[in-house]
This record gives sequence, structure tokens and C-alpha cells, in this order.
Amino acid sequence: MKRFDVIVVGAGHAGIEAACAAANMGCQVGLVTMDKNAVGRMSCNPAVGGTAKGHLVREIDALGGMMGIIADRTGIQFRMLNKSKGPAVWSPRCQSDRKLYSEEAYEVVSSTSNLEIIEASVTDILTENNKVLGVITSDGAQIMCLALVLSAGTFLNGLMHTGMKSTSGGRYGEQPAVGVTQALINLGFESGRLKTGTPPRIKKDTINWDVLEEQPGDENPQPFSHQTNLNEFPYLPQMSCYITYTDETVHKVLEKGFNESPMFTGRIKGVGPRYCPSIEDKIVRFADKNRHQLFCEPEGLDSNQIYLNGFSTSLPAEIQLEALHKIKGLEEVEMVRPG
Repeated sequence: MKRFDVIVVGAGHAGIEAACAAANMGCQVGLVTMDKNAVGRMSCNPAVGGTAKGHLVREIDALGGMMGIIADRTGIQFRMLNKSKGPAVWSPRCQSDRKLYSEEAYEVVSSTSNLEIIEASVTDILTENNKVLGVITSDGAQIMCLALVLSAGTFLNGLMHTGMKSTSGGRYGEQPAVGVTQALINLGFESGRLKTGTPPRIKKDTINWDVLEEQPGDENPQPFSHQTNLNEFPYLPQMSCYITYTDETVHKVLEKGFNESPMFTGRIKGVGPRYCPSIEDKIVRFADKNRHQLFCEPEGLDSNQIYLNGFSTSLPAEIQLEALHKIKGLEEVEMVRPG
């Protein structure tokens, strides 16, 4: 039976920071993840920072965290946002190579002293007199600890919606984590649900780039981490993002799918973050706007997938594709998978 000072469940951004922080303080740490190859895997768009978030990455770095270091090593575009405003609201952001970010995150975690990566799925929490003793994994193994950090994110009873079709999953192609939520409820916690959304991924070589507005990175990019060597930064070749827009024709196509929208029909019960509304939410909440900005963001140096930032949606796949074909530059685009 394994014993640790601290067990961290989930190896995304939060889990990496919790595990490395505890290990660097001298604790013996077990980082439990369902897939060792998914450490630091970016669930949404492959980017770090941005408005109101870049500050947080800098603060994590000041506290000895890892996110800024990993972002600097795997960024393929760096931009300081809000430069037209005062310095207090400038926000650093980088577009990351999705594959390389996860690989670098695994390298950072696996090379940290006092830290062991455990490939398993936690299904229950062991307690006695309201004190955590450890966890139970899906294969029945018990792992004991003095403290437990849960950072399982979207995997806890995760449910994904595209139109009226719903599938269980922590993210696309991966199983949800089942059992922990019920264990917390049994301990007296209340369970709620947050909503997040992703846009369709589209094929890079089916986009008409010539008609889109190029958005290059900064000419003299600044790293997130104070530990990054400026003489070597940036470490990777830099790429541009590109801008396009929806219009009223696109909005009318999207509105055709509202009667099959899991959000508008009540199938999605959770509350979404205000800074990241879905495209259907934008059309309804900002009905006075006749267009919305979209960013074509590369997923990596060697990837043929483009992340269409600003077009998060859970509408039916056929509606998504029809709407995409009405967007400037995307008239012939092929959809890798729907939002």
C-alpha cells in the first residue's frame, strides 16, 4: 500500500502546480492521473494567459510555479494584449504548441524530486471522523495520504453536448472520472456544475488565408517567467494568428439550430464563465451586434488543426458546418470535429 504526505488528483494546470509546490516544500507527493501522456494536456484552446489571466500566470511564476516556464518553452506566438490602454491592464498571452506543452509539462513533473506520477482513476475517498485518509482507485487499490488535493476539472462526471447528442467524457476522446463527486456528496458537500464550451476544429489547408487579417506576435516578445533566459527566448519558431468575423447571415444559420441547442432547451444546467460565452449566447445576449470577431489559432507547429476562437458552440454539427461556410475565408473549410 502506497503512502504519501499529499495526493493530488488530476494532472492539468492546477494539479501540476499543486504537486510541484508540495514536492518542492519537501512533501512526498503522489500525482494521480488517468493517463501519463495527458499531463498538462490543454483541454480548450492551446494558449496561456490573456486578459485577466496573464496576470495570474505571472503571479504563479513569482510564487515558484511552473506554468510560465512551460509556456515560455512551448509558445509559438507571444502578444501583450490591451497595449492601447494603460499598463495596469496589459495582459501577456501566448499561443502554445498543444503537443509540445504536454510533453514539456510531463518532463517538468517527472523530473521533480519527491513526486511520483501514478496512472490510475480515483473512484472514492477514504475518510474517518471527517478526516481524509487516502483514496481508492478503479482497480481497488488504496493509496494513503495526510492531505488530498482534488484538481480533476472537467473530468468529474463530465458530460459533453453537441446538439441533442450527449456523451460522457472528461474531454474529447477521454473517459470521465466517476465516483469522486458521489464521495464528496456522501461527506456533506453540495455538487454543482459549470459549463464551458469549445469551438469546432477546422483543417488548416482548407482555409483561404489570403482574405483574412493577419495577427502576428510581438516583435520583441516578453516571456512569462523571470527564470527564462532572454538570450534564448523565444525557443520555438513563431506563427501568426488570423482574424475573421461572423455576420448576420452566419447568425441566421446558427439561429436555425436554437431549437436543438442543449443550452436553450435546458439540457445544459451549468453556468458558464462570463468572459467566454458561446457563439449562440453572444447572438442572443448581444443582439445589437451584427458581427463577432473570430481568431484562427494554430494548434501547433506541425498540426493541421486550427482552433476557431470565439466560435464556442454546442449546436448540432450540421448547423456548425453550414455556419462556418458563411464566414469569410472559411467558405470551403473542412471541419475536423464539431464544438
